[in-house]
This record gives sequence, structure tokens and C-alpha cells, in this order.
Amino acid sequence: MPRFNIFFRVIVAAVACLLIARAAAQTPDRTKAATCHLEAIGSAKVANVRDGRSFTLDDGREVRLAGIEVPSLAASSKDAAPGAQAASAKAALATLVAGHTITLKGAGTAAEDRYGRLLAYAYLENNEPPVQAALLAAGHALAAPGAGDGACMDELLAAERKARSGKLGLWADPNFAPLQADDPAHVLADRGRFTLVEGKVLSVREAGATIYVNFGRRWSRDFTVTILKRNRQIFSAAGIEPKALEGHRIRVRGIVERRGGPIVEAAHPEQIELID
Repeated sequence: MPRFNIFFRVIVAAVACLLIARAAAQTPDRTKAATCHLEAIGSAKVANVRDGRSFTLDDGREVRLAGIEVPSLAASSKDAAPGAQAASAKAALATLVAGHTITLKGAGTAAEDRYGRLLAYAYLENNEPPVQAALLAAGHALAAPGAGDGACMDELLAAERKARSGKLGLWADPNFAPLQADDPAHVLADRGRFTLVEGKVLSVREAGATIYVNFGRRWSRDFTVTILKRNRQIFSAAGIEPKALEGHRIRVRGIVERRGGPIVEAAHPEQIELID
């Protein structure tokens, strides 16, 4: 009997070691610095800048800079402040790239947007950082998740934070201050626009295929962030557990929509930042 016990313990210990080794192999090594992985597309000369995030190449192709949003030039007819910031963004991009040969790189997931524009990161001769980072660091743009891996987005968010802390560009303009989640009517006024919203999470609930991050008690009026359950693992891997957001102040970025009250759908972990 003692021999059996010893043999049994040896087997249990071996299985435990195997499981630990397997878990370690599947766990990302966060001690290594993450780098932005992009695929080379090619080089071309910029012929014309169309707005603060897009331009035409001398071969006729149109490029939409990935990973950023800028104020719309169309806003100038009804809202002077966003219109002025849009013009500043266009001028800043023109100063950077007009007449220059640039290198284009893509994330490899979406080579074109729905308008047929080439979705890419643009680099000048020195190759680093991308043009997007220069626009963000000067306060002419907002970082917009969804193009490139998390490391690419981290670089853009870092550039944006630098401009925001220094109140540069649009961050010096109160029209571009993050909206407050406890003022849903104000948030809803930005419907259809890429917006930053800040507030304290009241509760996190699940229903059907969706996780609801609630900032108020009434879904028909209050601001909500939605996360599809199928994306939960992506958020967890990035260190964002939806349920753990309860009671914390967060900043969310995305397109404001209306489903009862205003909502932002978070499809990427980089859309959510803890700010407390």
C-alpha cells in the first residue's frame, strides 16, 4: 500500500508539472516590449492632401491614414470651432507630407476602407515614427482603435496623451474635451461622430450576446458601452475584464449611436482606458 501511494503521488506530480508547463507556454510573455507589426505596401509621392487624414498619391491612389480620426471639414459650415480644427489638421498633414515620398505600411487585415481608399500607416524618409503619431503629438487628431495590433495602438495613444496633457491643438479647445457620461443628452448630440466619453461605471450586465457597461440605471436614457460576448476573450487578454470595470472611472472612444440612450460599441480593448 505505501508503494502504491508513492507511485500515485509521483503520477499526480508529473501531471501537475505538465499542466503548469502547458499554461506557461500559452501565457503571453509580458516582460518583452511589444512592437507594432505592419506589412510593407510600397512607396510613392504625395500629390495632394485632401483633409487631415487623407491624401492622393502621384499614381492616383487615395490614402486614408489608419488609426486616427480628425475633425470633419464639413463641420465648418455650421460649427466654426470644429471647422477651424479640421483646417488646422489638413494644414499640418500638408506640411508633413505634401510633395514628399512616403513609405506605406498596413496591418494586413483591411487594405482598403469602404470608400476604396488605401488604409495605411505613412512614414517619411526617417521611417519613425509614423505620420499619424506626429499629428497626434501636435494635437491635430484623436487615436482610433481598429487598424493594426495593440502595440500599434499603444504608440498612437501615447502620442495623443502627450498632446492632451500639454493642451495642444484641439485639446486646448473646450469643444473637444471628453464628454461626461452623466450628461447623456450632451453625448447624444454627438451621434454619428467619433467621440471620447468619460464617467463612472455603475454596473455591468449581460443579456443575450451582449455585455452592457452601464453608466446609469435607465438604458432608455443613460449612456452605455456595449461589448459583444464573443469579444470577451480579446478584452481579457488585454487586461480589461468587463465586470471589473464596475465602480471605476473610464474613458471610452468610438462612434456614438442611439439605442434608447446613447451608446458606444467597444470592439477593441484600446477603446477603453481606466482613468482613476
